[in-house]
Amino acid sequence: MGTQPTPQEQPDAPDSYVGLDAGPAERIARERGWSPVRSLPPGSIITMEYMEGRLNFEVKDGTVVRCWKG
Repeated sequence: MGTQPTPQEQPDAPDSYVGLDAGPAERIARERGWSPVRSLPPGSIITMEYMEGRLNFEVKDGTVVRCWKG
């Protein structure tokens, strides 16, 4: 089994997930090496620690409305 690419090697920008349905977006992100992938409702209270390799989705009505690393 090959190694997973690190986020620095990712060909996709976080903004490329905005507008996608949350389920398929999470699957695509994992296939591209993001781990973990975290989906959050708008206005969620979250910790602010940066986690290398993590991709965060803000999801409203089943659609990614915002995406960021860490």
